[in-house]
Amino acid sequence: MTAEAQAETVPCAAWPEALLIATLFAMDPHGLGGISIKGRGSPFFDAWLDLLKELLPEGAPLRRCPVQTGDDRLLGGLDLATSLAMGQPVVQRGLLSEVDGGVLVLPMAERLSSATAARIAAALDEGQFQLERDGLTSLLPARFGLILLDESMGPEESPPFALLERCSFRLDGNGLGLGDLAGDGASLEDIERAKNALPEIGLASESLLEAICEAAQAFGLNSARPALLCLRVARMVAALDGRKVANLGDVTLAAQLVLAPQALQLPPPPEEPQPDDSDQQPETQDEAEQTEAEADPTPPAETPPDSQTEAEHKSPPNPSEVLVDAVKSALPAELIAALGSQAKPNRQGRASGSGGGALQKSPLRGRPIRSRSGTLKPGERLNIIETLRAAAPWQKLRRRPQADAALETGKKRIEVRKSDFRIRCFAQPKEATTILVVDASGSSAFQRLAEAKGAVELLLAQAYVDRSRVALVAFRNEAAEILLPPTRSLARARRQLSDLAGGGGTPLAAGIDTALLLALAEKAKGRTPRLLFLTDGRGNIGREGRAGRSAAMADALLAARAVGLAEIAAVHIDTSPFPRPGARELAEAMRAIYAPLPYLNAQAISAI
Repeated sequence: MTAEAQAETVPCAAWPEALLIATLFAMDPHGLGGISIKGRGSPFFDAWLDLLKELLPEGAPLRRCPVQTGDDRLLGGLDLATSLAMGQPVVQRGLLSEVDGGVLVLPMAERLSSATAARIAAALDEGQFQLERDGLTSLLPARFGLILLDESMGPEESPPFALLERCSFRLDGNGLGLGDLAGDGASLEDIERAKNALPEIGLASESLLEAICEAAQAFGLNSARPALLCLRVARMVAALDGRKVANLGDVTLAAQLVLAPQALQLPPPPEEPQPDDSDQQPETQDEAEQTEAEADPTPPAETPPDSQTEAEHKSPPNPSEVLVDAVKSALPAELIAALGSQAKPNRQGRASGSGGGALQKSPLRGRPIRSRSGTLKPGERLNIIETLRAAAPWQKLRRRPQADAALETGKKRIEVRKSDFRIRCFAQPKEATTILVVDASGSSAFQRLAEAKGAVELLLAQAYVDRSRVALVAFRNEAAEILLPPTRSLARARRQLSDLAGGGGTPLAAGIDTALLLALAEKAKGRTPRLLFLTDGRGNIGREGRAGRSAAMADALLAARAVGLAEIAAVHIDTSPFPRPGARELAEAMRAIYAPLPYLNAQAISAI
């Protein structure tokens, strides 16, 4: 960061980051969207939540939403008991309307279903939602902020991307303690004053807005939401410090808080200026004299050395460069290394918390997802509450023929018909099978096989957590071989991998065909197969076992298209020293993720 940018000091920038984020979020929870906190339950999170409660306006609600919360509690609906007692439909408010004006806390956000996340995101965007359930229609307010508690154990788990994208801040609670909340923060009066002054806060110059957008694009944030949130945070920082406009220091602090945690890539290096022919010196003295004669005869005004130096020091810095440098300085070293190698895991993660495979419907086991209407069959479970909800609005019409008998007995019965039946629906994740396909040919095969062995052991170590299996297919000479059938046994895998040798030709098509057949067999058993290819994509042995690079590559492309048509998830790790167009074409034919990794290690393979 330049000295000019550091000179524009921001008073609240001296606060600890956790304290500053809590103060800014308390000013406008709905406008800032939310905060994602990484880590399991800890004293820091409890203390931070207590601090946020103190900073929120008096009476602002703060509710927890368990991960298993259904639509009836989240959105609201028909209050069955009150409706039966009063004889008319009564609306029961849900969590989204109860938390209006406050904060909604989502523990274990990585296990939140995509449907629930979509409903929360829609209410967060609109500030209200349309309740249309159980024959009721009502427009309810829902202006709230989110706190996502990310308790995931590995990079494969993550809160839903729809909610993460709407969060302005992200904290890593694993590395923070109670000391990070100490300091002289803002009082309730300061927050209220800054909140009232926020609509009148502007920018010092229009170039700051362009700098925010350029910095967001430089770090791979193509959505407009991070840039808008960064601009809002900069204006809130200026309002908190009692200034009417946001300067470069405010924007720099906002970029470090908002853009740095969401960075997807490192900014490209600056292009070196190309030499200009006009800047080259003439070769002879005659050419030099002719150039001087063609130039402007009026000599330029001489600038005193002191004035020239002072003008250079007073030249304003480029806001875009300042923001890029500030965001890059806020990135941790391990994140910079991951972004530089393009091996960063997918930020969207998975909506489900376990299993690793696709969700499949089950009539008896799994996570309850919804209820459907229909006839109750043997082995299915009746949702009694939803059935009564469906029958409640029709009780007056159904009781008319029996009104006299009901009055005589003094008992009111709830009449339930077949059309009211609601059957529980469950979903459970399938087992996942990762099939590692290794190119065991060529002079550098020994290094690849060593990394493949390490990757298989790392994947097997996670099999007990993810309930997944690992298989190994190697191809060399003229054929491919299944060295390790799908298994979870680490001891068996080590025995099979100990005698794995390399060298010979590259039957790439045979390796793809063998992996595809194994994947289809796993899919037929109800599992979710995933293919992971480690090859440079340079086949020289065709399907018939004949040598020839052109015929072998044509067969490999046909086999790759079969993988793409089978719609099986695949990753192609290019192990060649330099990425080639042929390898990328092979990955596109398989509809696979292309990852050029010339310098392999077992950790990078298992992360992909």
